[in-house]
Order: sequence, then C-alpha cells, then structure tokens
Amino acid sequence: MRTIITFLIMLLAGASSIYAQSNNTKTTNMNNQKVLVAFFSRTGENYNVGHITKGNTHIIAEMIADETGGTLFQIEPVTPYPDNYNECIEIAKTEKNNHARPAIKGDIAVEDYDIIYLGYPNWWGDMPMPVYTFIEKHKWAGKTVIPFCTHEGSGLSGTESKLKTACQGATVARGLAIQGKIAQQSRTQALKTVQAWLKK
Repeated sequence: MRTIITFLIMLLAGASSIYAQSNNTKTTNMNNQKVLVAFFSRTGENYNVGHITKGNTHIIAEMIADETGGTLFQIEPVTPYPDNYNECIEIAKTEKNNHARPAIKGDIAVEDYDIIYLGYPNWWGDMPMPVYTFIEKHKWAGKTVIPFCTHEGSGLSGTESKLKTACQGATVARGLAIQGKIAQQSRTQALKTVQAWLKK
C-alpha cells in the first residue's frame, strides 16, 4: 500500500513540474512578443465630457501600455481637428463620406511588432480617417491586432470587421469599448475594466 501511495505522490509531483514548466514557457513566449499600442485621440471640446486636455482614447492607451509594457505611439493628423466639437464632427463626417486619408505626423514600424493594440474614438460608426492613413502605410500579415475604442453609446460598431478588411493578413482579436466619460471621470473604474479585458 505504501508503495502505491509513494508512486501516486511521485506521479503528481511529476505532473505538477510539467505543468509549471509549460506555464513558464508560455509566459516566456508572451514576454518575448513585442507589443505596440497605437492610438488616435482628440483633445478640446468633447461630447459628454466638456473641454479636455488629454483625449479619452489617450487615457485608455496609456493604461494598456502600462499593463502590457507596450510601446506607445500616437497617430496625429498634420492638420489638427477644430477645438469646437460641432465643427470637428462635421469635418469627420465629410472625411468619412469622401474616404479621405488625412496626412499624419511621423510613423512607427508596425512590422517590428507582434501584437498591435489599435485605439480610436468611434466617429460616425467608424474609425477616424487618420487611423486608416496609418493602417495603409503598413503590412499586417501575421500580426495580431486588438482594437479598443472610446464612445458614448455606440460601442465598437462595425470597426472590428472593418479592421479585418483593412489590416490584411492580420488576426483581429475581440476589442474593448469603453465610454469616454468613464475614461475621463472614473479612471479607477476604467483601469479595472482594462485589466479585466487584458486578462481575457
């Protein structure tokens, strides 16, 4: 009987060791992946949060970068959008209807990264057009793209499927939609939401 018990203990110990090694390998592999957090965000007068000095999406992007150790890159148009909210959304609507590709400042080599978190506010049920400008500068084959957006009721809309088309060859994972008001006014809650989403 003792022999059987001893054998079972050894068997369990061996299984635990294999499981631990497997987990360590998985952690190492994940740590070896290069992460980029690229985002578009806008300051000035915003719906439901008033005049802001740091964009809603910018706040969430920083949280994701802090949690993942990712490199942060802001997508900025050469010509800034108006500070006035109504003027901004009219320009955004015209750009969307015309499939505009506004020039952006600077760039970063997406090709050097494995996982790209891509953030944006939901404008007229779509990504702002400068995000498309950024996307179309790069090759996405083999990348994992993880979208996140800020909104005030419209969520991600159809942007996940739009990303699958725009980022050809990439795997597009399930995204995060978080209200801009929460990002601005309830940052502890926003961080908890981001952390819970990243664990998934």
